[in-house]
Amino acid sequence: MEVNNFLAFDLGAESGRAMLGRLENGHLKLQEIHRFPNKTIRLGDHLHWNCYYLFEEIRKVLQKCQKDGLKLTSVGVDTWGVDFGLLDSRGNILALPYCYRDKAFPRAMEKYFKNFSAEELYLHTGIQFLPFNSLFQLYAYLEENPELVVAAKKLLFTPDLINYLLTGEKATELTIASTSQILSPVTRQWLPELLEKMGISSQILPEINQPGTVLGKISSWLVEDGLPELPVVQVASHDTASAVAAAPGEGDDWIYISSGTWSLVGVELEEPVVSSESFMANFTNESGLNRTIRFLKNVTGLWLLQQCRKTWSRQKDLSYEQLVELASNAEPFQLFIDPDSSDFLNPENMVEAIAGFAKKTGQTMPEKIGTIVRSILESLAFKYRFVVEELERITGRKFRKIHIIGGGSRNQLLNQFTAEATKLIVYAGPDEATSAGNVLVQALASGQLKDSHEIRKTVRQSFEIKEFRPEDPELWNRRYADFMEVITKVKK
Repeated sequence: MEVNNFLAFDLGAESGRAMLGRLENGHLKLQEIHRFPNKTIRLGDHLHWNCYYLFEEIRKVLQKCQKDGLKLTSVGVDTWGVDFGLLDSRGNILALPYCYRDKAFPRAMEKYFKNFSAEELYLHTGIQFLPFNSLFQLYAYLEENPELVVAAKKLLFTPDLINYLLTGEKATELTIASTSQILSPVTRQWLPELLEKMGISSQILPEINQPGTVLGKISSWLVEDGLPELPVVQVASHDTASAVAAAPGEGDDWIYISSGTWSLVGVELEEPVVSSESFMANFTNESGLNRTIRFLKNVTGLWLLQQCRKTWSRQKDLSYEQLVELASNAEPFQLFIDPDSSDFLNPENMVEAIAGFAKKTGQTMPEKIGTIVRSILESLAFKYRFVVEELERITGRKFRKIHIIGGGSRNQLLNQFTAEATKLIVYAGPDEATSAGNVLVQALASGQLKDSHEIRKTVRQSFEIKEFRPEDPELWNRRYADFMEVITKVKK
């Protein structure tokens, strides 16, 4: 029996990886064959992504596969959302894409809402207001680089841009397009009037394909001796959509947390929820596999820990495992922070930003590294509870369990804290949910799998899922009131 080799490129804000996936007797086998760091580059006052560097790393993998004689069935690319590149009339990339953490975007969003109604925008798009949404990025271009917008003939989101460099084909895919705040969650089509009323031609918006579409073939010039006809599949190319597609949940009483740099806390629905209540709670309606809706809220996730580690590494290089060990032995409930405070969007020094937040809210900044790490993880767990309660209120559902997927699911201390704070059973894994979802949508495109139910069944059969139950929920319930007091104080 011929074995299909599916190659998944999963590009994240911190790193990128190439994963080889095979389906054998209903089980998915994943093998990491390449990993590389990803980082922003500063040009002048702006942060950018080096899309050419990402592309070159992908090209290296394809060359190695060709050299090793590895026969590939297809290739799929997923990345973070919202960011994009602009192409001119000849298909040239006009400039390196902005990074969503660029400091111009909060100003652009503020100015946008001086001219256009926030509630009207939400009712049209159902998308959570984040300063880096693609719509606000375009508004920033109008102020700072209007000549680029004028010259632009096509907009491609990050995975589309990589796919374009691989195939020469210009098109987007539904899940990544849905992060933009330019799409209707009801029709799953563009809202061209949102660009036109800003004076931007809606002709720049690309064709939207469904996840599982074969976009084209790898261009022959990419590999020295060429590759056989190798299809590029548009997977659920927003990394969260790929991760949620691989969530091992059954029934309708579970919530997912796609845990990494960001924590995406939500539920899978058949239709969007666009109401005054979801508007006030700032929930988003993004598209998933099979035109489902990922009704969720973006919570700043392990970004805070990543950036603290970066600061501490100047004196002492501590692994994430060492940091979690220090936290597990630290004194609990010493500091409460709101992970989503604007103080933490992209500070020069995250430890100093946390100290500033503590001072602003009348708290004492812990001195020990372990206590700071524990405070971050406790606050994240409490924020999850806050979002879970909002989800139950808005959807009218009662949830019994949480599936934590993605790299953050390896953090067993955070998993336990989440169970304690929410009083729900937590199931952790798979940690490579995004790559698994990427591969399994390729398998769907090839006809090896029938539907999304078979995808999730394959995940349940293929990966160890760890269970965490609350052990002292009443203690956590009492301290949740203290956390909420801090959150409320910041919002006043």
